[in-house]
Amino acid sequence: MTRILVLYYSSYGHVRALAQAEAEGARSVPGTEVDPRRIPETVPESIRHKAGFAADETPVATPADLEAYDAVIFGTPTLFGMMAGQMKSFLDQAGSLWARNALVGKVAAVFASTGSQHGGHEATLLSTQIPLQHFGMLIAGMPYTFAGQTTASEIVGGAPYGAGTIAGADGGRAPSETDLAGARFQGAHVARIAARLKGASLQAEAA
Repeated sequence: MTRILVLYYSSYGHVRALAQAEAEGARSVPGTEVDPRRIPETVPESIRHKAGFAADETPVATPADLEAYDAVIFGTPTLFGMMAGQMKSFLDQAGSLWARNALVGKVAAVFASTGSQHGGHEATLLSTQIPLQHFGMLIAGMPYTFAGQTTASEIVGGAPYGAGTIAGADGGRAPSETDLAGARFQGAHVARIAARLKGASLQAEAA
């Protein structure tokens, strides 16, 4: 089995919806086991409640969990043109994995939610990939074989760098079917790449 972790941070549910679609897409590839997990929250509960953050019962991951997977798909909201601080803090705690080269050769991908079409969506996708490359992970984007990202008939999130959605300034816009289709596409894309790499590794070990 190819093991894939869909790891995300979500405040209002947009990234979680994309994460569910990413997991669905990955599971569509035979021989794939998928675990959705969320980043630990750092915002006090009183502030979460006041701000209207969405409740989420998805199990929480730890940095040490990353080593057990063949691929990790990271999801984050865009905050001031960058990944959420919770995601950055989580990655900053993975130094021991970096020191042991424990993530080298594993597949990684990123998806994101942004408030507006020009609110830093692509910047977040690209900058989130930087620490993953420091870990030695292999980046999978969302190639143009997913034709939905080229439509001009509606607002569409995502880019060649990863799936995504545009939540609107007030967070009131839910991911569209095109956005969710892009996430499913990316999840399956990652699963196929991870399976090929794992198969090649097993063949090398048997040789």
